[in-house]
Amino acid sequence: MYPAERHKWLIDTARETGRVSVAEASTALGVVPETIRRDLDQLCNQKMLRRVHGGAIPIEFDLLGDQPLATRDSSAVTQKEQIARAALSHLPSDKGSIILDAGSTTGRLASIMPSTRRFTVFTNSSPIASTVATHSNCDVHLLGGRLRPTTQATVGNVDAISRLRVDVAFMGTNGISPTHGLSTPDADEVATKAAMVASAHHVVVLADSRKMGAESTMRFAELGDVDVIITDSGVTPHQVDMLHKAGVEIVIA
Repeated sequence: MYPAERHKWLIDTARETGRVSVAEASTALGVVPETIRRDLDQLCNQKMLRRVHGGAIPIEFDLLGDQPLATRDSSAVTQKEQIARAALSHLPSDKGSIILDAGSTTGRLASIMPSTRRFTVFTNSSPIASTVATHSNCDVHLLGGRLRPTTQATVGNVDAISRLRVDVAFMGTNGISPTHGLSTPDADEVATKAAMVASAHHVVVLADSRKMGAESTMRFAELGDVDVIITDSGVTPHQVDMLHKAGVEIVIA
C-alpha cells in the first residue's frame, strides 16, 4: 500500500470512529507500528489529524472543548439551523413541558419556537430564557445557580432539576461516542446535564456531525439514556450504524 493510501485510510478511520490507534492501524494495514507513527506525525503536521496517546483523532475534535458561546455560535451555522428546524417536530403537544439545555444549537431551537403554541420551558441558559420569553408564548423558568461565563449556563442546580418531570429534554453535547456516551468538559455542567436527562420522559440530543465519535472529559449520559439524536448530513454510515445498534433513533436534518 502506498503512503497516500495509508494516509487516506487513517483519516477516514479517524473520522468514522472518532479515533485511529497505532496498534489497530498496524494490524489492518500490515505495516510495523513505526510506519503508522510516522504517518500520523506527518498528518498531524499537515493539520489533518490531532495526535493523542496511542493514535490520533480528527483535527476538528480539538475545537469541541469548552469554547465561549459566541465562538461556538458562529461555527457550523447552516447545520445547526437545519438541526433546530428538525427538532420542532419533537416538541410535545400544547401545554407540555420541555427542558432546553444551554448551547448554540439549542439556542437556535429557542429562536424558532412556534409563537402560536404554549409550553412550560425550563432552561439553564440566560440567553435562551430571554429568547424564548421574547419570541414565544411560553411560560419560561430560568434555572438558578452559578453562571458560567464561558457557556452562559447556570450550574449547581441539580437539586432543583431533580424535582422536575418534563415531557422532552433537548440536550447539547460536546461529544457522542459508543464507548463514552455523551460527554462535556466541565464537572459542574456534567451534573446539571445528567439531572436534565434523568428528569425527562423523552431525550432529544441536538448535535452537528463534528460531535460524532468525539469524547470529552466527562460523561453525563449513556447512549441508552437517549431516545433521538438529530444531526446533519456530515454523519457517516458507519456512525449511524453504531448509534442504531445502541438503540438510538437518528434523524439527519
